[in-house]
Amino acid sequence: MIKRNLLVIGLATLLSACGFQLRGTGDVQFALKELDVSARNAYGETVKDVRKALEHHEVRVYPGAPYSLILTNEREELRSASFTRSARTAEHELTITLNYEIRGSKNLLLMSNKLETQGYYNQDGNNLIGGDQETIQIRREMRRELIQQLVQRLQQISPAQLDQLQQAAEAKAQAEADALEAARQQQAAQPQQSPIQLPIPAQ
Repeated sequence: MIKRNLLVIGLATLLSACGFQLRGTGDVQFALKELDVSARNAYGETVKDVRKALEHHEVRVYPGAPYSLILTNEREELRSASFTRSARTAEHELTITLNYEIRGSKNLLLMSNKLETQGYYNQDGNNLIGGDQETIQIRREMRRELIQQLVQRLQQISPAQLDQLQQAAEAKAQAEADALEAARQQQAAQPQQSPIQLPIPAQ
C-alpha cells in the first residue's frame, strides 16, 4: 500500500512537472503576459469582452505590447432550420464566425485563424418581443462561447513560438524585398531602346 501511494505521488509529481493538469483542477496559466487587443469594430461588445477575459487571466492588455491580437471580422449568418406546416420558418440556425490575427513587430502577420459557433432558436409569430429577447440571449451565449474558444487558443501560444514566427516572417519579408530590389536593378540595367525615327519625306 505504501509503495502504491508513493507510486501515485511520483506520477502526479512527474505529470505536474510536464505541465499536465487534471480537468477542473486549477486555472490554466497564460504564457503570454502582455498583448495588444484591437478590432475592426473598435467599440463592439466582443473586443471589450476579450479584453476583460484576458485581464481576468492576468494578461496585461495595452497598446504597444510586443504582439497584437486583432479581431478582423465577426460575421453572423442566419438560415431556416425547420418549417411549419404552412411553410413558415419554425426554427432558425444562427452561425457566428470570428476571424482573428496575431501580428508582431513591424506589423508582420504571425498567424491567423477562424472560430465558429452555432445556435438555434424558435420563431414565435405570436410573441415577437419574447422572440427578440431570446435571440439577444442566444447571441450573448454564443459570443461567450467564441471568446472561450479564443482564450483556449491563446493559452496554447508561448512567447517562444511567437518569436520563432516573428523571425520567419522577417526572413520572408526580407527575401521578398530583396527579390523586388533585384528585379528593379535588372530592369534598370537593361539598355533602353531609342524611339524609332521615321524618315521625313522630301518636300
